[in-house]
Amino acid sequence: METEKAKHLLLQKIAESHLPHEVTAASPEFQKWKRDTEIAIERIFGPSTRHPEDFKSISFSPGAYWSGMPDDADQERCQHGLELARVTLESMIDEIREYGLEGSEPANQDAFTVIAELCARFPLVVRQLQNRHANRPPFVVKDEYDVQDLMHALLHLNFDDIRPEEWTPSYAGASSRMDFLLKQEQIVIEVKMTRSGLGRKEVGDQLLIDMQRYQNAHKDCKALICFVYDPEHRISNPRGLENDLSGQKSGIKVQVIIAPKGT
Repeated sequence: METEKAKHLLLQKIAESHLPHEVTAASPEFQKWKRDTEIAIERIFGPSTRHPEDFKSISFSPGAYWSGMPDDADQERCQHGLELARVTLESMIDEIREYGLEGSEPANQDAFTVIAELCARFPLVVRQLQNRHANRPPFVVKDEYDVQDLMHALLHLNFDDIRPEEWTPSYAGASSRMDFLLKQEQIVIEVKMTRSGLGRKEVGDQLLIDMQRYQNAHKDCKALICFVYDPEHRISNPRGLENDLSGQKSGIKVQVIIAPKGT
């Protein structure tokens, strides 16, 4: 789970813990809050860590009952337990801020790898769609809009929240649209297709501008994949261009993928 989402979930549970004073450990609204919080902690940190046990060790009801016990003892003990729970949840948030969240980066890395492989195999998909049954018209990728449409459809195989044509913040006095934003994964995908007048130099210049834009301004971009569909092999030495432009750029992981690759 991403660190920001984890912190948001814990903060939400803290906010929901302010239950009415008459609530006891047996109240349905308390039982729901307690169960939801236990599940959130397990999903964030894992069931085998100390965090679920730290939360479960909090007492929300009197350990024993005695003669002359105040009528509101159950309520007072529940409120005291909720207070301790808030402190514990706040400590978990501080831990995430200080040390990060184990397992958050691999999830993003998996998404990055899935998209990179999809881009690399994109020409095979296009080729397959050109050979259809019963002499039906082929799906022909003629321009960049066709590439975007097909890429959008393919992304739905692995991702739910795909935001096409999001506005990027202003850079050098102008703003533009990114092709796709995977907001949960914090990955931006830029799609280009070579054509007459858009060869190696022009593509390289455009990609450098895109990188600068996201590095300087876009808070939802932690990784950028630039896919260049080059069916006519207009880009000479594509691997060289990929190597020159890919890498860690001002805190953003950048991967340029050109496919198919000529000789």
